[in-house]
Amino acid sequence: MTIFFTHEAGLAHVNPPGHPEQVARLEAILAGLRHPAFAALERRPAPLAEEAEVLRCHPASYLERVKAAQPEEGWSHLDGDTFLSPGSFETALRAVGGVNAAVDAVLAGEARNAFVAMRPPGHHAETATAMGFCLFGTVAIAAKHALDRHGLSRVAILDFDVHHGNGTQDLLWDEPRAMFVSSHQMPLYPGSGYASERGAHGQILNLPLPAGSGGGEMRVLWEGALGRVIGFRPDLILVSAGFDAHRADPLAGLNWTEADFAWLTHAICDVADECCGGRVVSSLEGGYDLTALAASVAVHVKVLMERDG
Repeated sequence: MTIFFTHEAGLAHVNPPGHPEQVARLEAILAGLRHPAFAALERRPAPLAEEAEVLRCHPASYLERVKAAQPEEGWSHLDGDTFLSPGSFETALRAVGGVNAAVDAVLAGEARNAFVAMRPPGHHAETATAMGFCLFGTVAIAAKHALDRHGLSRVAILDFDVHHGNGTQDLLWDEPRAMFVSSHQMPLYPGSGYASERGAHGQILNLPLPAGSGGGEMRVLWEGALGRVIGFRPDLILVSAGFDAHRADPLAGLNWTEADFAWLTHAICDVADECCGGRVVSSLEGGYDLTALAASVAVHVKVLMERDG
């Protein structure tokens, strides 16, 4: 059984018209997962995280700044492309709560894996800086939750979003118990993610990919990286699942297809089977062509369901 976490509050974070990180992203995903092929999903609401969970990675001053910036109507902004609407703070806390609840459920043995579809995404949010549509480092917070609350020894975070997970890297730079692997187009926003960026303990592995490259180049890099993950022996694998490396995505220039996302999901599950009893928690990041996003999420979740049996 694969557990699927989401919440209607994910529709309450509303960006200005024309913004690529739009409510319609989640609507497209939810519509796709209503297909009968996904009837066996165990569907659960993403709970509201306690603010203390955010403080695992972000200082209280930053949390208060985000809370205070939420407008009563219209929009406010924390950087040039990261906005808040009246429902944004609750939505962001439910994104954190959803991934933490997925970690709790998987570690309790209720399922081997889980997928969380919430927004806004999280992997660009640095320690005290909102950026790249992201408010809180949801997957980094979940890693700390797994390590500190559940007492795990090691966690791996695998990020295949087309943009470098600079926020996750920043939040976990000095965390020897967390391995972070990111594949991403380079050069591209946010401008970080060079192979020379290795973390304070050599636990960060960046896999830059040139514009125009496709699944073949990706598979070679990830095959090598996943061998490194096996050597790290994580107790749990977390996935920052961005689908904007798809060839149809308007914000980048890689040429992945649904088959590439399926291959990579299988490969990640293979590593999880070897290291940690198949325990995988995946959380939505980017993906901005609605048709490609819905189709790519569908194949990702389908593989998770197949591997949970």
